[in-house]
Amino acid sequence: MSASAPPTPHVLLSGVVGSTAYGLAHAGSDIDRLGVFAAPTEELVGLHRPRESHVTTRPDRTLHEAAKWARLALSGNPTVLELAWLPDELYEVRTPLGDELIAIREAFLSAHRVRAAYLGYATQQFRRLYERGDGALSAEVRERTAKHARHLKRLCHQGYTLYATGELPVRLEDPEEYRAFGREVARDGMAALPLLRHYEHAFDTTVSVLPDAPDERPVEAWLRRVRRAFYDREQQAAAS
Repeated sequence: MSASAPPTPHVLLSGVVGSTAYGLAHAGSDIDRLGVFAAPTEELVGLHRPRESHVTTRPDRTLHEAAKWARLALSGNPTVLELAWLPDELYEVRTPLGDELIAIREAFLSAHRVRAAYLGYATQQFRRLYERGDGALSAEVRERTAKHARHLKRLCHQGYTLYATGELPVRLEDPEEYRAFGREVARDGMAALPLLRHYEHAFDTTVSVLPDAPDERPVEAWLRRVRRAFYDREQQAAAS
């Protein structure tokens, strides 16, 4: 990763994500950014394909090429999906094609993949907590444990809400509730287990509003519009 962002053309949509978006940031928190860019269309048909992701620090920014972002979103990836549900003020780049992507965000969703992705990530967080033992930890490890606990609770809440209602609540209504949960789990990692079990039961007993499979047709149509737009733009630039 480079210390500064390399030039990345054709950013379609970009915004502030992570703890700042959730309302969990503190004075020393990094500001994380996520975005979608379009690779030059002509580069996609050559022997060597262009990079599909650009990840930098200072600033902390991840940009995924349009096709990769779409594949990740179709898999239910929580980090990627939140870009399409940000509060308006957190978007820093919004192009017409970016707005089109937001408009078809429901097409990426399916009940099975949302459940598997969000509960899967939450379970991974719990395993990290469990492996750290009984809370006799350094201050640094306790803070990291509290952070993982906050994200476990957030993933459960966001994933279940998306599964039950079709809406993804990026900004948390009561961030202090999540901080208190993190402090509790930092003292005893097993304190997270009842929450995880509660949400597993909630998923099991709720009929999702989401379809059984995502609708790839509008996603494919959007991606083809992206390719066409940047092919036409490149041809015009070459002719001028």
